[in-house]
Amino acid sequence: MTTPQSNLMQSMTQHLASDGLPAKVFQLKNANGVVATFMDLGATWLSCQVPVKGEMREVLLGTDTLEKVQQSHGFLGVTVGRYANRINNGQFEIDGESYQVPVNTSGHALHGGKEGFDKRRWVVESASEQKVVFSLVSQDGDQGFPGQLMVLLTYELTDNNQVEIHYRAKTDKPTLVNLTNHAYFNLMGAESGEDCLSHILSINAEQYLPIADDGIPLGELDSVQETSFDFRSPKLVAQDWLSEQQQVQVSGYDHSFLLNRDCLTGECAATVTSPDSLLTMKLFTTKPAVQLYTGNFVAGNPNRSGGKYENHSGLALETQYLPDSPNHLQWPQGDIVLRPDEEYFHSTIYQFVINA
Repeated sequence: MTTPQSNLMQSMTQHLASDGLPAKVFQLKNANGVVATFMDLGATWLSCQVPVKGEMREVLLGTDTLEKVQQSHGFLGVTVGRYANRINNGQFEIDGESYQVPVNTSGHALHGGKEGFDKRRWVVESASEQKVVFSLVSQDGDQGFPGQLMVLLTYELTDNNQVEIHYRAKTDKPTLVNLTNHAYFNLMGAESGEDCLSHILSINAEQYLPIADDGIPLGELDSVQETSFDFRSPKLVAQDWLSEQQQVQVSGYDHSFLLNRDCLTGECAATVTSPDSLLTMKLFTTKPAVQLYTGNFVAGNPNRSGGKYENHSGLALETQYLPDSPNHLQWPQGDIVLRPDEEYFHSTIYQFVINA
């Protein structure tokens, strides 16, 4: 079932947020009929509908009212910050100074803390038919992180069926910044009943990061060769499903891959193809890594048709620095600290290719 975008625009603004105001919702549409919808709360990507064989296919997990959004878990479609993924024990150092940020999962800091950027109302800087720009100011000490951080986030829908996400940030003190979007994709349709295990996936990576059962890295990168993490050639997500303890302990894939360096110069970082082969999504990014999460614990999230999603209803490809990077400076991904004389600038592009 696909919720018409006009209905979504209306239903998402019927309830008030915790600040007593309704959400601001923006619908972008391109020349090919692709429609992407965003809102200011959490700078969230709410919906993405792609015309396939004359029908609109909703490829993003999500829901249709603000009330249901507030019942959701798993960060569906939100902008994650100030620091995506996990920081071991919520502890890190910058220039010899120690910091402790609040922990919110298994004794570790996840996705910026309990009141991360996904919980904020972002300022709408501008909006047009194919672009919306949000901004956010995160004060010095916000969720324990040093420095005032000013963030500018642009969503743009191009006529090449690309949803482009551009992140810019500046700080007045050395700090950590690792922004991503936590969209979950199901290219057969979010309410189709198909799960992500039936999708065909490729990832342009020779190495992945083994983790403990709490999601914290064991320490060193490992080759994907002769492991279930080898997606260098397209294969079914289900092909090597739960075939190794690395997967079993987290009920599927919830791992980061260090992308090959050619991704930084425009090569495709990952592809996902629907089970019916009618739709392919290509991922491009300037970030050094991508987290593959197969929705292992999304069950219970309300969907758009009055029901609830099951585990593995969609998969996320979160572009970011490797998890717990502040405590592993030896990893080959550049300096992860943003300094006052620098600008954080990264882009991620999801391109939808209609094969019909």
